[in-house]
Amino acid sequence: MLKYSKVFGVIAFVFLFAMCNQTSKNESNGETILKGSLDITVDETVKPIVEDQIAVFEGTYYDAKISIKPKSEAELINDLLNQKAKVVVTTRDLTQEEKSRFDKSKINPRVTPFAKDAIALISNKNNNDTLIALKSVIDFIQGNADSKIKGLVFDNPNSSTVRYMKDLAKVKNIPAKGIFSFKTNDEVIKFVSENDGMIGVVGVNWLSQPSPNMVDVVKKINVLGVKGLKDDTYYYPTQNDLAELKYPLARDLYIINCQGYTGLGMGFASFIAGEIGQRIVLKSGLLPVKTPSRKLKIRSEIINDKE
Repeated sequence: MLKYSKVFGVIAFVFLFAMCNQTSKNESNGETILKGSLDITVDETVKPIVEDQIAVFEGTYYDAKISIKPKSEAELINDLLNQKAKVVVTTRDLTQEEKSRFDKSKINPRVTPFAKDAIALISNKNNNDTLIALKSVIDFIQGNADSKIKGLVFDNPNSSTVRYMKDLAKVKNIPAKGIFSFKTNDEVIKFVSENDGMIGVVGVNWLSQPSPNMVDVVKKINVLGVKGLKDDTYYYPTQNDLAELKYPLARDLYIINCQGYTGLGMGFASFIAGEIGQRIVLKSGLLPVKTPSRKLKIRSEIINDKE
């Protein structure tokens, strides 16, 4: 009995030491789960939804200040692995190799999925064909030119959309001919709106929630219906087609927290995954991980306001 008491005492001591260590980190910078300042590195293709979440979070918790650093996926993951970024929003989970690197540093990343996003294919309004087969896009990326596609336009050579399409086409590098890239999704949308025959590859959130200066530009493009590799039906990046797992270019969104203590990163991740955060996702046009509840008010009689 004494033996078990000693073991329990050691475990309790280690637990209390860890908790005190976390608390000291918090107290050193005055940070809690709802208070303090935090930099979040965000995949540029999903920046609008994160901006919405931060606006409501800061409006609810006045002592919390969160700054966004938009970057390409390659830059974001590199910063996270080198501990230059502690909290990130990305379009994929960590790979096993990346998790192993954190294990060696004795860091346990907290990964929270919070939405299902989509990659949208867009074309100029002058293009009468609003449908496209995913196989045609893959063939083009593999170097097999398709007469219907003059070119594919990406936001950034290191972006998550490029990585996603390369994985889909099973190629290490995309061909130089017929592939165009810029720096932002807005630049892609603007280029496609001004050039017939080009197919833009963008995060759908940039179309469902365009910035004020992009509203008129978005009106000049078509969001294409996409036929997958195993289906003859064309689907769109809508909440319904995402929910029914029909749209072939869907992806999940994650917030990854590597702070290592109960700080603002944990508070913000809980907020996004909670009731209010999921309602914000739903309103944005993306699909929330958890469907927000609806409260129904049942009346025993009909009230007639008309006289």
